[in-house]
Amino acid sequence: MTVGVPAAVAALGFTTAGITSGSTAAWMMSLYGGTVPAGSFLAVCQSIGATGAVSSVSTALAGAAGAAVEAVAYYLGYAC
Repeated sequence: MTVGVPAAVAALGFTTAGITSGSTAAWMMSLYGGTVPAGSFLAVCQSIGATGAVSSVSTALAGAAGAAVEAVAYYLGYAC
């Protein structure tokens, strides 16, 4: 399961070069208004994207929060 997490995070736009302009990651970042709380889903995704490293905590957060982010995006009319 942890093998696919870095690839999924990269597909959202979290990369070693930073957040890809116009990506889902960029949209998520805009929701935070420039202040990303430590330990938040976005912070964990940024960490995974920058390093490619996945801890068991990151995997759990990504799994739990991923569904919530997709639900919010769907509600707001964005396709993930």
